[in-house]
Amino acid sequence: MMNAFEYTGMDAILAGSFRAAIYCRLSKDDDLEGESASIANQRDMLETYCERQGWEVVAVYQDDGYTGLNMERPDLKRMLKAIERRQVNLVITKDLSRLGRNYLQTGYLIEDFFPRNGVRYIAMNDGIDTLRDNNDIAPFKNILNEMYSKDISKKVHSSYVLKAQKGQFTGCIAPFGYRKDPEDKNHLLIDEETAPIVRLLFAWALEGHGPNYIRRRLEERKIPCPTYWNRVRGFRNVFTKWEKKDPVNGKYMWDFSVIKDILLNPVYTGAIASQKKEYRFKIGTIGEKKPEDWIVVENQHEPLIDRKSFDTVGRKLKSRQRPRQTGEYSLFAGLLKCGECGKSLTVRYTNDKHPKQIYSCKTYNAYGKHHCTQHRIEYDTLYRLVLNKIRECARAALIDGEAVAGKLSDTCEAEQKGQREALERSLAKDGERIDVLEKMVLRLYEDMVAGRISEANFNLLMEKTQKEQAELKAKVEENQKKLDDENRLACDARQWVEAIQEYADITELDAATLNRLIKEIVVHERIDSDKTRHISIEIHFNLKPIPEVEQVTA
Repeated sequence: MMNAFEYTGMDAILAGSFRAAIYCRLSKDDDLEGESASIANQRDMLETYCERQGWEVVAVYQDDGYTGLNMERPDLKRMLKAIERRQVNLVITKDLSRLGRNYLQTGYLIEDFFPRNGVRYIAMNDGIDTLRDNNDIAPFKNILNEMYSKDISKKVHSSYVLKAQKGQFTGCIAPFGYRKDPEDKNHLLIDEETAPIVRLLFAWALEGHGPNYIRRRLEERKIPCPTYWNRVRGFRNVFTKWEKKDPVNGKYMWDFSVIKDILLNPVYTGAIASQKKEYRFKIGTIGEKKPEDWIVVENQHEPLIDRKSFDTVGRKLKSRQRPRQTGEYSLFAGLLKCGECGKSLTVRYTNDKHPKQIYSCKTYNAYGKHHCTQHRIEYDTLYRLVLNKIRECARAALIDGEAVAGKLSDTCEAEQKGQREALERSLAKDGERIDVLEKMVLRLYEDMVAGRISEANFNLLMEKTQKEQAELKAKVEENQKKLDDENRLACDARQWVEAIQEYADITELDAATLNRLIKEIVVHERIDSDKTRHISIEIHFNLKPIPEVEQVTA
C-alpha cells in the first residue's frame, strides 16, 4: 500500500514553485515484488503522484541494472548536476533505497547536498519529506538498506560460486564467439557469425604471430571489434576510445589486451572459467585472481579450439615475453612521453651488427602510423641532449642564480595555480561536510536524551558518523599539507637553484641523477613535406618544471 502524502494549505500555494525530478532505480540484486518493482511502474507511480500534487516534473532520471551501493550511476550524476545548475528543487523517489543503499553517501545527499542546494527530498513509500519534521527514521532506514544490501551481496556471491562449481555460465554477456542458449541462459552455444573470427585469431597465433600482428591483420580486413558486436546486438551501449576518435573506422581497431584475453581464455576449449576477480562489498572488484585460483569446469559446451592447440598458443605467447636484450635496466625508464598521444616511449633494439638502443612511441608500435608517428630517438642522442641541458641549466644557475630563481617563481605560479585552486575547493567542501556531521552528532544526542531513539541506536549511528568524521579530517589534514607545500615551493625557488648548481660539471648520467632532477621528458616529432623528421624534446625538471626545448633534425 502506498504511503503517499496529500498536501493542502500552504503546500497547495507553493505547488507551482516546485520543479520536480523523478528518480528511479532497479538492480538485479533488488528483491522487489509486485508491479512497483519495474522501472516503468516506478515512473508511472511517481508521475501520477506529482500530478496530483500539482508539481511540474521537469526531468525523469532512471538507472536500470545498477546496485544501490554504486553512487557513480549515470543518471544519478546527471540529476546531481541539474541540481547544482538550479534546474531542480524537488527530488522524489519511490523509497529511500532507490536513492541508494550506502549509508554514508545517501546520508550525505539528504543531510548536506540537498539542503545546501535548496532541494526538497521525498521518499514516498517511506514517509520521508525533508520539508517536514518526519525524518527521524531516515538514518535508520539508511543503515537497514545497507545491511540488506550486504546480506543480498553475500547470497548472490554464494549463488555464483555454486553455479561456477556446476560449470554454469554466469556472465552478463557471452564470450566473443558464443551466445547464450535461449533455453538455458547458463549454457553457451557457438555464435556462427563471430566464431570464425575467434578461429582466425587462434590460427594466426598458432603460426607464431603475436597480438600486435593479429591486431594489424584484423584492421586491414576491417573486422569489427567485440565492443561493436555487443553494441549492434543491443547488449551494451558503449564505444571504444578508437570509435570515439574515429566514428567510421574506429570499430575495426582491436585492443592488444582484448586479443590476448581471447587467446588465453579456456572457454574456447569448452570449459567454463569463473571467479576470476577478487570482490569486496561496497568497493567492487579489487584485483585479478591467479589462473590457478579460478574455478574451471571442463567439457561444458562445444569448443572452438582443441586443448592441444590452446596450450600451444599459450606457450607461444609466453615465449614472446622475453627479457630485455641487454638484460640491463633502461636509464630513462618511466621518464619519456610522446608529445602527440601522451603514451610512453618504449625501448627497442635495431637488428644491426652492432645493435642500437632506440626509443619510440608505444601507440605507434602497437597500432601503426595511422594512430601516431614514431617519435624515434636514439639512446645516444637522447643521452647527449639531456646531459648538455642539465649542465647548461646548472651553469646558468651559477652565473645568475637570482634571474633563474625569478624565472622559476613566475613559471611555478602560473603552472600551479589550477592545482592550488582545486585543493582549496576540496578543503572547503570537506570542511562544510565536517560541520554538517558535527551538527548531526549534536542532534543525535538530543534525540537520545529526549527518548526519540534508543541508546543502542544512538551508539550505532555515532560510530558511523564519527568514522566518517575521522576519515574526512585525515583527508583535510593531508590536502592542507599538500597546499602548504605548493605555496611554499611556489615561492621558494632557491631550493632548485642550489640543487641544480651541483651538476655544472657532470660528465655522466645515472638513474639516480635523472630521477632526482627530471620529472618527465616529452618527445615531439614534426615531418616536413620532403619527409625530413624533426625531433624536439621538453625536459621538465623535477623540483620545479621549467620546460627546456632542444631541437635536432633527423
